[in-house]
Amino acid sequence: MTPDDTPRGALRPHQQDTDERQIRERPGAVPVGARTEGGVPDTAHGPRGGDGGGVLDEALERLHSTGPERNGWLSNHAPMAVEALVRGGHGGTVHRWVDRYRDKLEQAPSSYARVTEENWREAMGDPRRIADWTTYFGVRLAEAPWRTVLATWWPRLLPGIAAGATHPVIRTGHAVRTLLATEADSSGGRAAAEAVRDPAGPRLAELAHALGYWAARSQPLPPVRALASYASAGEALDAVPAVASQSGGIRERLARLDAFPVWPAAGLRDPEEAAERLRELVAAAVRRYATHAHGEPVMLVHAATAPNAVLRVLPALPSGLWAPSVSAAWAASAAVTAAYGPGRAASWEALGREAEVLDRDEVFARAAAHGDEHAVKFADTALDPALNLTDPQARAAALRAVELIEPVW
Repeated sequence: MTPDDTPRGALRPHQQDTDERQIRERPGAVPVGARTEGGVPDTAHGPRGGDGGGVLDEALERLHSTGPERNGWLSNHAPMAVEALVRGGHGGTVHRWVDRYRDKLEQAPSSYARVTEENWREAMGDPRRIADWTTYFGVRLAEAPWRTVLATWWPRLLPGIAAGATHPVIRTGHAVRTLLATEADSSGGRAAAEAVRDPAGPRLAELAHALGYWAARSQPLPPVRALASYASAGEALDAVPAVASQSGGIRERLARLDAFPVWPAAGLRDPEEAAERLRELVAAAVRRYATHAHGEPVMLVHAATAPNAVLRVLPALPSGLWAPSVSAAWAASAAVTAAYGPGRAASWEALGREAEVLDRDEVFARAAAHGDEHAVKFADTALDPALNLTDPQARAAALRAVELIEPVW
């Protein structure tokens, strides 16, 4: 069977990020997102959390002519990475970073079949309709406030959190963080308000791209047996059994999932507890990366970044959706751990000594200078002020990603 004969949902056998170091751009792929002659001045370097004078909007506009995938189904990480770089105070590096990354990208896919209110259920999980899903969400976001659209679609998308190796939910988390920060930016005045209301603007458009990618790639995890329950997220992650064979791409590995520990051990009493448990899970996954990243340094990043994406979305959701969000985040983190986690831990003491003398900004600067999108995104999670991880193991985990992942620069 040729790739053109591939039925719906059965794609060409490229592995996700595991193969990114071996796969090169497909012959004939068109470089996209190029700047005009002379380029954009690479001078913006705002403070942590700042927008670098519109650099993020400029970068998103450059990237929205590109597809969310390349070479079959490898994810386009650029929208996530540039948001992390800007948020981390490295907006001045963004256009140079995009200049280098753009050669990997492909033009946005063409429409296949329109998604409507009547057929969206059958369109879920159909990657041929990525462009149609993006258009659908663009229309929805033009008709209703973005929080309303998100609240409607979050419970529909959450069961497919493993979609695209968790990249769609991660991209959604970055998009929502931008919109929440824009709303909170009182200094932005009318411009900030318009940025979250303008359906043609890059920030709302980015949310449409993220949600559309998620819907098109929706991939529910297989049913699993419940193992023993654990009080702490760290203990639960340590108890996750590896899949029977840690071979092949992530889709093949996720299909072999068999059993997960139960976590949280008890039901969540209120939204505040749900948020606290989710912060605990992200923190545990970050610290575990310091000792277990050698199993697969790129893929194990997502055991932390996927649940952190969910955590970033919580403030934009009705409180009734917080508890099920924790359950889905746990399933995603446990699934990645089962698929790629090694059997033995490694010492983080040497990196810990280095982390002791570096502050958060200095560690993030290491990741930004390294340049790989996974190292940048992981540092963005490990050093996230919302987590307030002040211990050296979290900083050591970010340094571990810089150490083990091949640098770009």
